[in-house]
Amino acid sequence: MSKSFGATRALSDVSFEIAAGEVHALVGQNGSGKSTLIKLLAGVHEAEEGSAVEVDGVLVPLGHPAASRAAGFRFVHQDLALVNDLSVVENLGLGRGFSTGFGGRIRWGSERREARSMMRELGFELDVRRPVGELAQAERTGVAIARALWDWEADARVLVLDEPTSALPSAEVAVLFASIRRVAARGLGVLYVSHRLDEIFAIANRVTVLRDGSRVGTFETRQMTEARLVSLMIGQAVLRSSAPARPRGGTPVLEARGLTGSEVCGVDFDAHAGEVLGFVGLTGSGREEILQLLFGALPRRGVVRVAGSDVPPGSPRASISRGMALVPANRHRQGLILEMSVRENCTLTDLRPFRTRLGAIRRRGELAEVSSWLTRLDVRPRDPTKTLAQLSGGNQQKVVLAKWLRLEPRVILLDEPTQGIDVGAKALIHGLIRKAADEGAAVIVATSDDEEIRDVCDLAYVLRDGELVAVRERSELSIDELGLLKHGGAPAMPGGAVRGSTG
Repeated sequence: MSKSFGATRALSDVSFEIAAGEVHALVGQNGSGKSTLIKLLAGVHEAEEGSAVEVDGVLVPLGHPAASRAAGFRFVHQDLALVNDLSVVENLGLGRGFSTGFGGRIRWGSERREARSMMRELGFELDVRRPVGELAQAERTGVAIARALWDWEADARVLVLDEPTSALPSAEVAVLFASIRRVAARGLGVLYVSHRLDEIFAIANRVTVLRDGSRVGTFETRQMTEARLVSLMIGQAVLRSSAPARPRGGTPVLEARGLTGSEVCGVDFDAHAGEVLGFVGLTGSGREEILQLLFGALPRRGVVRVAGSDVPPGSPRASISRGMALVPANRHRQGLILEMSVRENCTLTDLRPFRTRLGAIRRRGELAEVSSWLTRLDVRPRDPTKTLAQLSGGNQQKVVLAKWLRLEPRVILLDEPTQGIDVGAKALIHGLIRKAADEGAAVIVATSDDEEIRDVCDLAYVLRDGELVAVRERSELSIDELGLLKHGGAPAMPGGAVRGSTG
């Protein structure tokens, strides 16, 4: 498989095989060619001459989505394309339609029975009349898989899962894995794309590595180590941050007192210039909302101060004016405008430096600044005129960071900053976080990735049931203990005290 976009070589002579009943992982950095390969298999892009795909020994006409589906390919993308307000059974009918009876009326009883049977085959026992928006994330992913495989016994041959766990808490990954194993046991080949390398070893039989659009090789996972897999993906070892913990002192840049939302309850903490704080906890612990409460994107009670000045609740504009910046977890819906260019996204936060007295925009100055940020953050391609949707997920995240870092904020709030990006981009973003702290910002990270807390944070704050239950310094950080604290399996401190709390 080969594909170029103008002068950019996205995929170069990549070959591999997937066996029936096999879970075959596809890994590589953002920009390695994974997305292009998936789009070629789906018929979204036309492959170059010499490319070929066979299913059960039969050539598949390339460049035609209908031909891809007829050959047995089924796809579940990172954006599940579900309608939250519709029920499970209604979502399962989207695209294929519903069975009807007299007068064209939908046979809802029959549809519900079939939906329950399909979900049960995948290992999910749930009420198919419930709106999809009320389901756990693993269940929602299961609905997307069920919709893709509705006709699996007759026609489906290969299921392609593109980052299916990117938004899943670790407790729900096992549920999804059980479903994937059921699919493979029925004889389908599964192509599994993920940046989470631990998942590759847990679910895949073999792994194919892409780098810079070329295939590095295909390997048995049982003969592979994580360190070697990382080296194959990026061509060199990625070293974890070894920055020493910073002593706390002086006046805090940010103070939170009695911070309360729908999940968070009465949390107190301080953030100082030059340090990186991390908030960690299970889904529903308050980890997902704490940064939005600080920023004013969600209703809150309590007091938030930046540089001694109170920040009014419910006003992101006021938070920005006080020197706060928020990089949200859902970059597509809350952090970017995919239809606009890289340049436009980068400068949305503040156009004043480029405005003339008559209100026009000085494009030359705007392009020069954006180009400088693309170079500093290693955004690829370094073309500010590209539509943002044309960039990989990791490079989109770098653009989100660029649009805020250019404002030189006092407080940087990062919600799941490396979710769904590769190890190379993750290391770069961790470096940017430390650099922002070195330059005097207070950085606050909320993440479901315990290793990220250990690698980049000076202090780790553990949330459980909306409350702050423990604080650990970098020298004390232990992945095992963080896991126990999140689940309530270890005491926060002897006597129940919470170290580091200012409350």
